[in-house]
Amino acid sequence: MPELAPVAAAEAWFLRHGLPYFVDDVRADVLARLSRGRVIGVLGVGAGLGVAAGLGIGLWSGSASLGVTTAASVLLLWFALYALRALKAAVIAGWALRRAFRSLGLLLPLATRALPMLLLFITFLFINTEVWQVASALHGGVLWGSVLFFALAAIGFLVPRLVEELDQFDDSIHADDLLSASRGTPLEAAAQDLVDGEIDLPDEAQVSGLQMVNLVLVLVIAQAVQVLLLSLAVFAFFMVFGAVAIQDSVIQTWIGNPNHDVPHYPFGIEIFSRELTQVSVFLAAFSGLYFTVVAITDELYRKEFFTVIMNELERAVGARVVYRELRRRLFSEPDAAG
Repeated sequence: MPELAPVAAAEAWFLRHGLPYFVDDVRADVLARLSRGRVIGVLGVGAGLGVAAGLGIGLWSGSASLGVTTAASVLLLWFALYALRALKAAVIAGWALRRAFRSLGLLLPLATRALPMLLLFITFLFINTEVWQVASALHGGVLWGSVLFFALAAIGFLVPRLVEELDQFDDSIHADDLLSASRGTPLEAAAQDLVDGEIDLPDEAQVSGLQMVNLVLVLVIAQAVQVLLLSLAVFAFFMVFGAVAIQDSVIQTWIGNPNHDVPHYPFGIEIFSRELTQVSVFLAAFSGLYFTVVAITDELYRKEFFTVIMNELERAVGARVVYRELRRRLFSEPDAAG
């Protein structure tokens, strides 16, 4: 069959660009692994592992909050591992991570706009007695639970905005877009043939289901890498600033605990206290939420970062139109749902 080669080459191109759900056979396989029976089984195994780990850690540490947080973390980790292997999310994550690290140069413009005001506000909180009292009291898994809450809140802000951005792709694809999107891909010649044959673009261009999930995951992972790096920078800043500027006597006064935990190296060299670490982690997690909001509202950053990656995704959406038409002509059967 003369059209089989470009179809296979196009599927390999989608996989290389982190879009496994654009490949019909892969998407059908993933949908089978998302059946109700399979999901209930995965949920049951994850819940069992989470409860066992939570009980073990809770009993060992004597902290109910640490046990609950451990159970939730194990459940999330189990879902992540299942998604990475069974749902082909590793392909999506791999490309998104590579794209994010290639765009690290865009972190500086964002940092120079977001960090000054943020650090001014956060530094005021950092030297606030109540913040130290609250953060230093987050024992067990409460601190980790707070970090998870900030992360979920950031995703909650990010995903709806990204869906709005992506929803515009399939509303504006024309014949010239198909030719441009397919240029340099294995579908370039096929796209010209389809355009000459006047393909019905409005019906073919719609992206939904798992394919939309694929696009959103690419953007979420790429954005999460940048937010994580900026949060780590804030954490390092406060750890160093606190070690230099905040004396033990001040910490004792703030938290009302004259026996606060300050670990030492074997030779008696004092390092970061537990309270300083907890305050820095708490404020860094809050900063990550702030960075996420800035990233999706700052027009200049969106133009620099999202325009580049979204142009690539828009190109893939156009190439998908050609790919699906070729498969229909080749196999004479409807595409898999999703």
